[in-house]
Amino acid sequence: MEHTLAKTLLISKTIELIAKEYNLTIAEARNNFYNSETIKKLDDDETGLYGESSLYIFSLYKKEKNAN
Repeated sequence: MEHTLAKTLLISKTIELIAKEYNLTIAEARNNFYNSETIKKLDDDETGLYGESSLYIFSLYKKEKNAN
């Protein structure tokens, strides 16, 4: 898997943003993020999301959550 360090940092920061925005524990936010479509896109190197900011990834997560 390429870009592992970048993804690890992005995931960590995005989970913190989710926890803060939705008043969740880190464990709850992690569970929500790992069960999202957004994490699947981030895991796919073809999307290039690993090169974006955690705020951008968080915005994609919010859009996904609001669409459901």
